[in-house]
Amino acid sequence: MKKFSLMIAGLAVAATSLPVAASAQAWQSINARQARLEQRIDQGVRSGSLNRREAVRLRTQFRDLQVLERQYRRSGGGLSVGERRDLDRRFDALSARIKVQKNDRQGRRW
Repeated sequence: MKKFSLMIAGLAVAATSLPVAASAQAWQSINARQARLEQRIDQGVRSGSLNRREAVRLRTQFRDLQVLERQYRRSGGGLSVGERRDLDRRFDALSARIKVQKNDRQGRRW
């Protein structure tokens, strides 16, 4: 019974600390997200998990996001909450596309 109570208490502590850790890690600056995405594309090219066509397409989409961010920043002296959410959603989508392309086994042919 004592072990069961300790286990429940441990689970409760873990359950309450998990959302705090996730939320602290969830927000990244736009520049940090851009740098990380660029690193992932470069790493995929170096490792061969991205072929040339995939890398060009992903880099084009990445540059399009950079252009959109610049337009958002120019339009109102910074990013509004809605613009930030839109960029976050688009960065998430690009991140998912990078993951799919890196794992689709269409890397460069030897």
